[in-house]
Amino acid sequence: MSEYNVPFTDEDHRILSSCVTLVEGLADYLGGGYEIVLHSLEDVEHSVVKIINGHHTGRTTGAPITDLALSMLSRIENENRPGYISYFSRNKKGEPLKAATIAIRGVGGRIIGLLCINFYLNTPLSQLLDSLCAPAQQSPAVTETFAENTRELVVQSVEQARAQVMADGSILPSNKNREIVALLHRWNIFKIKDSVPLTAQALDISPNTVYLHLRNVRQEEDA
Repeated sequence: MSEYNVPFTDEDHRILSSCVTLVEGLADYLGGGYEIVLHSLEDVEHSVVKIINGHHTGRTTGAPITDLALSMLSRIENENRPGYISYFSRNKKGEPLKAATIAIRGVGGRIIGLLCINFYLNTPLSQLLDSLCAPAQQSPAVTETFAENTRELVVQSVEQARAQVMADGSILPSNKNREIVALLHRWNIFKIKDSVPLTAQALDISPNTVYLHLRNVRQEEDA
């Protein structure tokens, strides 16, 4: 059983603090119909350490944990749950919501916090659609490479970089390979094992040439 209001270790604090970015990222991705809450069990009277879209409940940072959150925590602990539970519920206003409570474990596996995700089912459809549409001022959509292994990832990334560079008429033909290498460097492709020889093979140049371009690109960054 978890103990409440027990001082955290430094590592516990680091683990919980690292979840703040997760809360922010989830809220940004999911949109305003979702209330995302991070609770700390170190002080249940002021358990909310991060909340996004708190207007749904009027809660802010420093608010106490709810009876429902504690009830879900008890179920996670006592029903051999895998560390999370999803459920349908209603808030005190009677608004329907679908929620999830996810346990955050610290040193020794002790539950130190809860990540609660509440989706309000009465969120207007127009608001949901707005969250799925790219803003008019957003830059062109980026593409993501889905590969079955790292070799395929490197090769596909080279082809993607090549297409992007070749379509840019402002780049001199003599600089095309260098710009391809520069793009791959920015995408962190060269942190993958064997990426240099794979790139060299795909571009029909020597590995030494790839290393030369890569060295020049890094020197320019450090200048």
